[in-house]
Amino acid sequence: MKILALTRDPRFSPNSVESDRAILMAVAERLRLMGHEVEVRAETQLAAAADACLSMGRLPSTLARLKTIQQQGVRVINTPQSVENCSRSTLTHLMQEHNIPQPQSALPPFWLKRGDACAQSPDDVVFCHDEAALAGAVARFRERGIGDYVVSSHVEGDLVKFYGVRGTSFFRCYYPTDDGQTKFGDERHNGPASHYPYHQAELQRQAGRLADITGLDIYGGDAIVRPDGTFCLIDFNDWPSFSRCRDEAAQAICQLLSL
Repeated sequence: MKILALTRDPRFSPNSVESDRAILMAVAERLRLMGHEVEVRAETQLAAAADACLSMGRLPSTLARLKTIQQQGVRVINTPQSVENCSRSTLTHLMQEHNIPQPQSALPPFWLKRGDACAQSPDDVVFCHDEAALAGAVARFRERGIGDYVVSSHVEGDLVKFYGVRGTSFFRCYYPTDDGQTKFGDERHNGPASHYPYHQAELQRQAGRLADITGLDIYGGDAIVRPDGTFCLIDFNDWPSFSRCRDEAAQAICQLLSL
Protein backbone atom coordinates (compact mmCIF):
# COMPACT_ATOMS: atom_id res chain seq x y z
CA MET A 1 0.00 0.00 0.00
CA LYS A 2 0.90 3.63 -0.40
CA ILE A 3 0.45 5.21 3.03
CA LEU A 4 0.49 8.88 3.95
CA ALA A 5 1.57 9.67 7.53
CA LEU A 6 0.71 13.14 8.82
CA THR A 7 2.65 14.70 11.70
CA ARG A 8 0.85 16.93 14.18
CA ASP A 9 1.13 20.70 14.01
CA PRO A 10 3.51 21.78 16.83
CA ARG A 11 0.86 23.97 18.49
CA PHE A 12 -0.95 20.75 19.49
CA SER A 13 2.19 19.13 20.95
CA PRO A 14 3.14 21.39 23.87
CA ASN A 15 6.39 20.07 25.34
CA SER A 16 5.92 16.92 23.22
CA VAL A 17 6.86 17.75 19.63
CA GLU A 18 9.69 15.23 19.38
CA SER A 19 7.83 12.52 21.31
CA ASP A 20 4.75 12.85 19.10
CA ARG A 21 6.85 12.69 15.96
CA ALA A 22 8.81 9.69 17.27
CA ILE A 23 5.79 7.38 17.47
CA LEU A 24 4.71 8.24 13.93
CA MET A 25 8.23 7.64 12.62
CA ALA A 26 8.39 4.32 14.49
CA VAL A 27 5.16 3.21 12.79
CA ALA A 28 6.40 4.42 9.40
CA GLU A 29 9.64 2.47 9.79
CA ARG A 30 7.82 -0.77 10.57
CA LEU A 31 5.40 -0.31 7.69
CA ARG A 32 8.30 0.17 5.27
CA LEU A 33 9.90 -3.02 6.53
CA MET A 34 6.58 -4.72 5.76
CA GLY A 35 6.89 -3.56 2.15
CA HIS A 36 4.59 -0.54 2.21
CA GLU A 37 5.43 2.83 0.66
CA VAL A 38 5.16 5.46 3.38
CA GLU A 39 5.41 9.23 2.93
CA VAL A 40 5.63 11.39 6.06
CA ARG A 41 4.29 14.93 5.76
CA ALA A 42 3.28 17.79 8.03
CA GLU A 43 -0.48 18.02 8.43
CA THR A 44 -0.37 21.41 6.68
CA GLN A 45 1.04 19.65 3.59
CA LEU A 46 -1.79 17.19 3.05
CA ALA A 47 -1.80 16.88 -0.74
CA ALA A 48 -0.62 13.42 -1.73
CA ALA A 49 -2.81 10.57 -2.98
CA ALA A 50 -2.63 7.37 -0.94
CA ASP A 51 -4.38 4.10 -0.18
CA ALA A 52 -4.45 4.91 3.54
CA CYS A 53 -3.65 7.85 5.78
CA LEU A 54 -2.31 7.74 9.33
CA SER A 55 -3.09 11.14 10.76
CA MET A 56 -2.08 12.90 13.93
CA GLY A 57 -3.63 16.10 12.53
CA ARG A 58 -5.90 18.34 14.57
CA LEU A 59 -6.15 21.58 12.59
CA PRO A 60 -9.74 22.26 11.44
CA SER A 61 -8.47 22.68 7.89
CA THR A 62 -6.73 19.28 8.09
CA LEU A 63 -9.84 17.56 9.41
CA ALA A 64 -11.94 19.07 6.61
CA ARG A 65 -9.52 17.83 3.96
CA LEU A 66 -9.37 14.38 5.55
CA LYS A 67 -13.15 14.14 5.26
CA THR A 68 -12.81 14.79 1.53
CA ILE A 69 -10.16 12.08 1.28
CA GLN A 70 -12.46 9.67 3.11
CA GLN A 71 -15.19 10.34 0.56
CA GLN A 72 -12.70 9.29 -2.12
CA GLY A 73 -12.38 5.87 -0.45
CA VAL A 74 -9.12 6.40 1.46
CA ARG A 75 -8.98 4.83 4.92
CA VAL A 76 -8.06 7.44 7.54
CA ILE A 77 -6.77 6.60 11.03
CA ASN A 78 -7.73 8.42 13.26
CA THR A 79 -10.82 9.61 11.41
CA PRO A 80 -11.47 13.36 11.47
CA GLN A 81 -14.87 12.72 13.03
CA SER A 82 -13.29 10.86 15.95
CA VAL A 83 -10.80 13.68 16.54
CA GLU A 84 -13.67 16.20 16.61
CA ASN A 85 -15.40 14.01 19.19
CA CYS A 86 -12.40 14.53 21.49
CA SER A 87 -12.99 18.23 21.97
CA ARG A 88 -13.53 18.60 25.71
CA SER A 89 -17.14 19.77 25.54
CA THR A 90 -18.21 17.06 23.10
CA LEU A 91 -16.33 14.39 25.04
CA THR A 92 -17.91 15.42 28.34
CA HIS A 93 -21.38 15.18 26.79
CA LEU A 94 -20.68 11.76 25.26
CA MET A 95 -19.32 10.41 28.54
CA GLN A 96 -22.37 11.62 30.41
CA GLU A 97 -24.74 10.20 27.79
CA HIS A 98 -23.09 6.78 27.89
CA ASN A 99 -22.37 6.60 31.63
CA ILE A 100 -18.59 6.60 31.35
CA PRO A 101 -17.26 7.41 34.86
CA GLN A 102 -16.06 11.01 35.04
CA PRO A 103 -15.68 13.68 37.73
CA GLN A 104 -18.64 15.70 38.92
CA SER A 105 -18.70 19.50 38.85
CA ALA A 106 -20.36 20.56 42.11
CA LEU A 107 -17.67 20.99 44.76
CA PRO A 108 -14.28 22.73 44.95
CA PRO A 109 -11.47 22.47 44.24
CA PHE A 110 -12.09 22.61 40.50
CA TRP A 111 -10.43 22.03 37.16
CA LEU A 112 -11.20 24.48 34.37
CA LYS A 113 -10.39 23.19 30.88
CA ARG A 114 -10.93 24.73 27.46
CA GLY A 115 -13.75 22.90 25.74
CA ASP A 116 -13.23 23.65 22.06
CA ALA A 117 -9.94 21.78 21.60
CA CYS A 118 -7.15 19.87 23.30
CA ALA A 119 -4.84 21.81 25.59
CA GLN A 120 -2.24 23.78 23.68
CA SER A 121 -0.58 25.46 26.67
CA PRO A 122 -0.56 25.21 30.49
CA ASP A 123 -3.09 28.07 30.54
CA ASP A 124 -5.70 25.81 28.91
CA VAL A 125 -5.99 23.59 32.01
CA VAL A 126 -6.29 25.46 35.32
CA PHE A 127 -6.54 24.16 38.89
CA CYS A 128 -8.83 26.38 41.01
CA HIS A 129 -8.93 26.07 44.80
CA ASP A 130 -12.33 27.71 45.26
CA GLU A 131 -15.21 29.56 43.57
CA ALA A 132 -13.33 32.86 43.52
CA ALA A 133 -10.31 31.32 41.79
CA LEU A 134 -12.63 29.64 39.30
CA ALA A 135 -14.36 32.93 38.48
CA GLY A 136 -11.00 34.59 37.90
CA ALA A 137 -9.81 31.74 35.66
CA VAL A 138 -13.01 31.87 33.62
CA ALA A 139 -12.55 35.62 33.17
CA ARG A 140 -9.01 35.03 31.86
CA PHE A 141 -10.34 32.41 29.45
CA ARG A 142 -12.83 34.92 28.10
CA GLU A 143 -10.12 37.54 27.73
CA ARG A 144 -8.31 35.03 25.52
CA GLY A 145 -11.45 34.49 23.47
CA ILE A 146 -12.25 31.08 24.96
CA GLY A 147 -15.97 30.89 25.68
CA ASP A 148 -16.26 27.11 25.45
CA TYR A 149 -14.97 25.46 28.62
CA VAL A 150 -15.65 22.61 31.03
CA VAL A 151 -15.58 22.71 34.83
CA SER A 152 -15.15 19.56 36.91
CA SER A 153 -14.34 18.78 40.52
CA HIS A 154 -10.84 17.69 41.48
CA VAL A 155 -10.71 13.99 42.42
CA GLU A 156 -8.28 12.78 45.07
CA GLY A 157 -6.40 9.59 44.24
CA ASP A 158 -3.73 8.10 41.99
CA LEU A 159 -3.27 9.56 38.53
CA VAL A 160 -2.98 6.75 35.97
CA LYS A 161 -2.14 7.26 32.31
CA PHE A 162 -3.44 4.69 29.84
CA TYR A 163 -2.75 3.97 26.18
CA GLY A 164 -4.68 1.78 23.74
CA VAL A 165 -5.17 0.76 20.12
CA ARG A 166 -8.73 -0.21 19.27
CA GLY A 167 -9.26 -3.61 17.65
CA THR A 168 -6.07 -5.02 19.16
CA SER A 169 -5.14 -6.39 22.59
CA PHE A 170 -2.78 -3.47 23.23
CA PHE A 171 -3.55 -1.55 26.43
CA ARG A 172 -0.99 -0.18 28.88
CA CYS A 173 -1.22 1.79 32.14
CA TYR A 174 1.44 3.84 33.96
CA TYR A 175 1.77 6.09 37.01
CA PRO A 176 3.45 9.30 35.77
CA THR A 177 4.68 10.19 39.25
CA ASP A 178 6.69 6.95 39.26
CA ASP A 179 8.83 7.88 36.26
CA GLY A 180 8.60 11.69 36.37
CA GLN A 181 7.44 12.09 32.76
CA THR A 182 5.08 15.07 32.66
CA LYS A 183 3.75 17.64 30.21
CA PHE A 184 2.51 20.50 32.39
CA GLY A 185 3.29 19.25 35.90
CA ASP A 186 -0.38 19.04 36.90
CA GLU A 187 0.26 15.66 38.54
CA ARG A 188 1.49 17.54 41.62
CA HIS A 189 -2.12 18.24 42.62
CA ASN A 190 -2.63 14.52 43.25
CA GLY A 191 0.83 13.89 44.65
CA PRO A 192 2.91 10.70 44.43
CA ALA A 193 0.95 7.58 43.57
CA SER A 194 -0.15 5.39 46.49
CA HIS A 195 -0.82 2.51 44.07
CA TYR A 196 -4.33 1.85 45.30
CA PRO A 197 -5.58 -1.55 44.07
CA TYR A 198 -8.03 -1.31 41.17
CA HIS A 199 -9.36 -3.46 38.34
CA GLN A 200 -7.25 -2.63 35.29
CA ALA A 201 -9.51 -4.83 33.15
CA GLU A 202 -12.44 -2.57 34.02
CA LEU A 203 -10.42 0.54 33.17
CA GLN A 204 -9.55 -1.07 29.84
CA ARG A 205 -13.22 -1.86 29.26
CA GLN A 206 -14.37 1.68 29.98
CA ALA A 207 -11.58 3.21 27.87
CA GLY A 208 -12.48 0.79 25.08
CA ARG A 209 -16.13 1.80 25.33
CA LEU A 210 -15.15 5.44 25.01
CA ALA A 211 -12.95 4.61 22.00
CA ASP A 212 -15.96 2.91 20.39
CA ILE A 213 -18.25 5.83 21.21
CA THR A 214 -15.90 8.46 19.81
CA GLY A 215 -14.66 6.28 16.97
CA LEU A 216 -11.05 6.79 18.02
CA ASP A 217 -8.69 3.97 16.99
CA ILE A 218 -5.42 5.20 18.52
CA TYR A 219 -5.99 6.76 21.91
CA GLY A 220 -4.67 7.65 25.33
CA GLY A 221 -5.96 9.30 28.44
CA ASP A 222 -5.83 9.84 32.17
CA ALA A 223 -7.81 8.31 35.01
CA ILE A 224 -7.93 8.90 38.74
CA VAL A 225 -8.04 5.82 40.97
CA ARG A 226 -9.66 6.64 44.31
CA PRO A 227 -8.52 5.02 47.59
CA ASP A 228 -11.48 2.60 47.42
CA GLY A 229 -10.39 1.35 43.98
CA THR A 230 -13.11 3.09 41.97
CA PHE A 231 -11.94 5.36 39.16
CA CYS A 232 -13.03 8.06 36.77
CA LEU A 233 -11.63 9.17 33.41
CA ILE A 234 -10.41 12.77 33.36
CA ASP A 235 -8.85 12.95 29.89
CA PHE A 236 -9.11 11.12 26.57
CA ASN A 237 -7.34 12.11 23.38
CA ASP A 238 -6.26 11.06 19.93
CA TRP A 239 -2.88 9.52 19.21
CA PRO A 240 -0.69 10.21 22.28
CA SER A 241 3.10 9.96 22.09
CA PHE A 242 3.22 6.47 23.68
CA SER A 243 6.63 7.51 25.02
CA ARG A 244 6.52 4.84 27.75
CA CYS A 245 5.68 2.00 25.34
CA ARG A 246 6.54 3.26 21.87
CA ASP A 247 7.79 0.03 20.30
CA GLU A 248 4.80 -2.02 21.47
CA ALA A 249 2.38 0.70 20.37
CA ALA A 250 3.96 0.99 16.93
CA GLN A 251 3.56 -2.73 16.44
CA ALA A 252 -0.11 -2.57 17.50
CA ILE A 253 -0.79 0.35 15.15
CA CYS A 254 0.70 -1.60 12.24
CA GLN A 255 -1.55 -4.49 13.24
CA LEU A 256 -4.56 -2.14 13.26
CA LEU A 257 -3.78 -1.04 9.71
CA SER A 258 -3.88 -4.65 8.53
CA LEU A 259 -7.34 -5.33 10.04
